[in-house]
Amino acid sequence: MRTSIINRPLMMVIFATVMILTPANSLKAQRNGTASQSCGIENKAFSSGEFLAYDLYFNWKFVWIKVGTASMSTVQSTFRGTPAYRTSLTTRGNDKLDGMFIMRDTLLSYCAKQDLRPLYFRKGALEGKRYYVDELWYSYPRNRCRLKMHRINSHGEHKWQEKEYHECIYDMMSIFLRARNFDGSNLKKNDIIPMPISDAKNLSNSWLKYRGKENFKIEGSNEKFRCLVFSFMEREDNKTTELIRFYVTDDTNHIPVRLDLNLSFGSAKVYLKAYQGIRSPMTSKIN
Repeated sequence: MRTSIINRPLMMVIFATVMILTPANSLKAQRNGTASQSCGIENKAFSSGEFLAYDLYFNWKFVWIKVGTASMSTVQSTFRGTPAYRTSLTTRGNDKLDGMFIMRDTLLSYCAKQDLRPLYFRKGALEGKRYYVDELWYSYPRNRCRLKMHRINSHGEHKWQEKEYHECIYDMMSIFLRARNFDGSNLKKNDIIPMPISDAKNLSNSWLKYRGKENFKIEGSNEKFRCLVFSFMEREDNKTTELIRFYVTDDTNHIPVRLDLNLSFGSAKVYLKAYQGIRSPMTSKIN
C-alpha cells in the first residue's frame, strides 16, 4: 500500500520538491564517493531576512475552500560554532481542515552559510492524532555523508540510528535551500532528476519530472509570473504516482508560487500569498 503524502508534514513535502535540479557533474561526484565535496553549493537564491507566506485550499464537494496557511523564514545564525542559515517553517490548518485532518507542523533547519551543507534538521508534527519528532545531525567523515538519526514516535518511544552514505543526503528543508540555487536553463521537457531525501527512518524512493514552462497569475492579485513546472513522483509497491505538480519562478530566486497536490483524502492547492526580503529582482514577473 502506498504511503500517503499526508503521513508526512504536508507543507514540508511541498517545499522539499522545489527545484531539485542536480547537475550531472554533481551526480558523478557523488557516485565517485566525494559526498563532502559535492554536498555544498554557492548560494545565489536567497539571503537572511527572506519571508514567504502561503494559503492552502482544499477541494470540498467541487468548491475550493481555504483550510490553512504556511510561512517560511530564513535568518543568519550559527550551529555549534559554524556560521549558518537558520530556516524555519510553520504550517497551520484552520477549523475547516481540523474537521477532516489536524495539521500542526514546525520544522527547523541549519545549513552552513558558506556552502549550504546541511548541519541539522528537526521536524515536530501533529498530523491527525499522531505527534512525532524527527531529528538529523550531519557530518562528513572520509568524504562521505553520515547521518545521526533520532525519532520520537507517536507512542513516545525514542529510536536512534546512524547511517553513512557515499552520496549526499538531504532532508526536506536543506534540499529546498540547495535546490533553489541550481540552474534550470539546461533542462529539457520530461527530464528526470533524482531526489535523495531522508527522515529519521529511511530514504524516499522519489524523483522530479520537468514539465516545461507556463505563466501563472497569483490568486487575488495582479502579479503574473513566468514559471518552471515540475512533478514530484514517488514509487512504492511497484506503483508510480504523481504526488505534486508545482510552479516556481523562472529567475534566480526560484520561489514556488503554486502547487497542485494529490492527497489521500482529496485534492489541494497552495498559492503564494506574500513575500519579502527577496534577494534578487523578480525578473520572471510579467508586466
